[in-house]
Amino acid sequence: MTLWQGRLGEGMAEEVAEFTVSIGFDRVLAADDLAGSRAHVKGLAKVGILSDEEMATLLAALDQVEAELVSGSFELAPGDEDVHTAVERRVTELAGEVGEKLHTGRSRNDQVATDLRLWCRRSLVAVAVEVVVLQETLLQRAREAGEAYLPGYTHLQRAQPVLLAHHLLAHGWALSRDVDRLLATVERLNVSPLGAGALAGSSLPLDPDFVAEELGFLARFENSLDAVSDRDFVAEALFDLALLGIHLSRIGEEVVLWSSEEFGFCVIGDAYATGSSMLPQKKNPDVAELARGKTGRLVGHLTGLLVTLKGLPLAYNRDLQEDKEPLIDAVGQVTLALRALRGLLATIQWNQERMQSAADSAGAAAVDLAELLVERGTPFRRAHALVGGLVRDSLERHVPLAELVAAHPDLGDEAAALLEPGVAVTRRTTPGGAGPAAVAEQLERFTRRLGVDRSRLELHGAPGQAAGAAEAGTPGPGPTAEPGTGS
Repeated sequence: MTLWQGRLGEGMAEEVAEFTVSIGFDRVLAADDLAGSRAHVKGLAKVGILSDEEMATLLAALDQVEAELVSGSFELAPGDEDVHTAVERRVTELAGEVGEKLHTGRSRNDQVATDLRLWCRRSLVAVAVEVVVLQETLLQRAREAGEAYLPGYTHLQRAQPVLLAHHLLAHGWALSRDVDRLLATVERLNVSPLGAGALAGSSLPLDPDFVAEELGFLARFENSLDAVSDRDFVAEALFDLALLGIHLSRIGEEVVLWSSEEFGFCVIGDAYATGSSMLPQKKNPDVAELARGKTGRLVGHLTGLLVTLKGLPLAYNRDLQEDKEPLIDAVGQVTLALRALRGLLATIQWNQERMQSAADSAGAAAVDLAELLVERGTPFRRAHALVGGLVRDSLERHVPLAELVAAHPDLGDEAAALLEPGVAVTRRTTPGGAGPAAVAEQLERFTRRLGVDRSRLELHGAPGQAAGAAEAGTPGPGPTAEPGTGS
């Protein structure tokens, strides 16, 4: 049975059914469809379209459907093209003729838009919770890092030494912006489309404000055409998830580099690495590589949706069915990546000797020599040229830089002492910088920021304990492939 069987004389062709069916991926909206239907039923009763008895019958049927979904006993029928049809069909089976009133005053257009906003609202909060848990791992590892330092890079060339804690917190602050974006998107999407109907509202005395309040929305729609066609929130969510994925990709890329023998800065825990199907000696950073690789998928989801939306006239078009699959997949894949990277970073072992040896090259302190000259009154451009010339001379003549610095009349032994191992990293004193005092302050500021974000998440319905919220609120990621092995 289709929802429009009275208008069309023939049943749907099999190939059309196969092409248009969405039950394979929109089943994750079941809980939200039930919530929307409960609010709709109560709204119909409030305005006298349903009697109290009919309302009770429909609510009981919706409760029974929920129980069947939770237990796994809910059975799909051949005509269930999407989760909304499946729920309504089962409610009608349970409630009889009263079940046929469930869809009164409602179109699948405003129904789907409402369900998707409900799902997105809780799912993005759940992703934000996972981000905060990863940030807490980065904070813990930063605290444990102590005085360990490594080269900071620009252009993937050694630039200046930085504390390992500073480097880890750099990723943490980027993730804070992801939390901001996710919660801002949640706030913008927190508007109810229910009551907009197919596109123009209804002649029935519906109360959209009532159902909006029932569902915890901050407001109801202002324009029915916009309400059923708006997928800005999906595009925003996909952007937020894609940029979050890019930040995770950057972490993954560094782990790939740092765990290589050429860098040797870290060793990945065995539980978060894989081996080779051919080469017995290999230990591969597959988690980091997949965090990097799946980001292309996330960017593709965003691009695909934007291209879909850009040619659509008002109001609803079936093209909008293409909003759910990329969104559901993006949430699932990002959630998996956050959890896997959290475990990887929690168990990774740092090779401090290798990191510090790489950071202690004399050239890494070159800017300190220039800044010492500045403190003595030399214009920076002149100081920069002088030190650059000494570095070039050291490389060309194969003479230690410290020897040339000590012998230079404008520098001397005091300047040469700046090239001693471990000295340069201590000289970064400006706020937000990479030196010990600045990083100690930064650790406190980051700790406070996480406390603020935990409170914000609680206001959005996340449980007080982030880890518990992550387990309770995150939607399933969908099918995943078996882990592979490379060479």
